[in-house]
Amino acid sequence: MEVVVRLVGIHHAYASGAVALQGVDLDVDGGVPTVLRGGNGAGKSTLLRIAAGAETPTEGVVEDRPAVVGYLPDRFPARLRLPPRRWLDHLARVRRLDPDVVADRADALLEALGYAGDDDEPMAELSKGNAQKIGLVQAMACDPGLLVLDEPWSGLDDDAADALTGLLADRTGATLVTDHTGTALDLPGARVHRLRRGRLATASDPESVPLPAAPPPGAMMRIDMACAGDPRPLLERVLPPARVEGAAPGRFTVRVPAPESDAWLGAAIAAGCAVRSVRPVRPGQEASRPTQRSGPHRFEEPLP
Repeated sequence: MEVVVRLVGIHHAYASGAVALQGVDLDVDGGVPTVLRGGNGAGKSTLLRIAAGAETPTEGVVEDRPAVVGYLPDRFPARLRLPPRRWLDHLARVRRLDPDVVADRADALLEALGYAGDDDEPMAELSKGNAQKIGLVQAMACDPGLLVLDEPWSGLDDDAADALTGLLADRTGATLVTDHTGTALDLPGARVHRLRRGRLATASDPESVPLPAAPPPGAMMRIDMACAGDPRPLLERVLPPARVEGAAPGRFTVRVPAPESDAWLGAAIAAGCAVRSVRPVRPGQEASRPTQRSGPHRFEEPLP
């Protein structure tokens, strides 16, 4: 796949001497969302500003940046006196784009996101959610070759968040986003990277390993739990269905589909169990032993 944007050797330090980024190399490909995650102060917003062209790095270069970039900062300047559509029209003219074409795209995006603000009121009087929708529309209506969004799901209601996820999933251009909600992990084919102390994660750093975008289809997790006494009542009547690999007084092990593991763990903890370990089941490790069925669960090792 052709690389649309390449960030090479990006270093950035502020006038105060604080170092935000240290030698970041990152490729952003067309049609495959690139997601940055990391804690506060990791350098995510700084890297996005540099990728979008809103800030110049201390060292390094951004190669092959498209002529049209859509950018939503983390702190969108919503305290403006212009009404929303006049502001969108103004930005289209600043970008030297056809304002009528951009207005048509904006109308479609506003409808998709469920915008409910007054077209005549100043931006400063919009709710947080409607202001976020206007910020998203200004970034997306210009039909950007590179779309850079800093926490785009922040402040959105559930319907708008789902609509945004669908819009981003349908994009063919390059997309670079930060997201603390985990929503971006649902984007098809998302490539997820973690920033830690200004450095992009590498396999040699055990505390900063790139996050997987999503488990592969059919992936399973093995969960080992501790409980008080006989686990069978929990497994048969309280916990969600699972394949039970082993059960003994005070302890049991189950295998569940990866997408269901968080919900299963939540139910087990709520039932008073303690987590001993959670591990992915590697290919080829699927048990082939005879099973004993009990209720909705499949028991592969009966209690003694």
